[in-house]
Amino acid sequence: MIAEIQKEASSRMQSAVDHAREDLATIRTGRAHPAMFSKLTADYYGAPTPLQQLAQFTSPDPRSLLITPFDRSAISAIEKAIREADLGVNPGNDGNAVRIVMPQLTEERRKEYIKMARAKAEDARVAVRNVRRHSIDQLKKLQKDAEISEDDLSRAEKALDGTTKKYVEAVDEVLKNKEAELAEV
Repeated sequence: MIAEIQKEASSRMQSAVDHAREDLATIRTGRAHPAMFSKLTADYYGAPTPLQQLAQFTSPDPRSLLITPFDRSAISAIEKAIREADLGVNPGNDGNAVRIVMPQLTEERRKEYIKMARAKAEDARVAVRNVRRHSIDQLKKLQKDAEISEDDLSRAEKALDGTTKKYVEAVDEVLKNKEAELAEV
């Protein structure tokens, strides 16, 4: 029973780290990358459709992105979705594709993005700690119902603390990499 609770906790903590990694990937840096648009949807024939399902993303150079829709009638919907997302980019439409040139980040904007990244990382840390708290509550309930001993509870709590520390450090590492990427000129 203890092993199942620990395995579930580890799995849920890993998903919190993965979610943080995805969230941080959406924060814009000086380079163009398709992950910025992973959460955007465009109105395609009345249905909100993710941009990755509507178009192919290519990066001809580090600061520009070319979005080629599979259906040319979706160009205006893609362009509108990017404009409304307020990503700090201005899409241009040439009739066949949407071209996005990433403007150089100002120092003020970099600091703002770093602050945003830190907030998202803290949300992930809180999620990891919440999983720990929930798991410890489950263990205490088992101990109260006399299914495990107090020593088993203590060992399981120490193991959960180690697991929690490992995943919090993983979130910190993801944040450190994103901060380095944002600070890069």
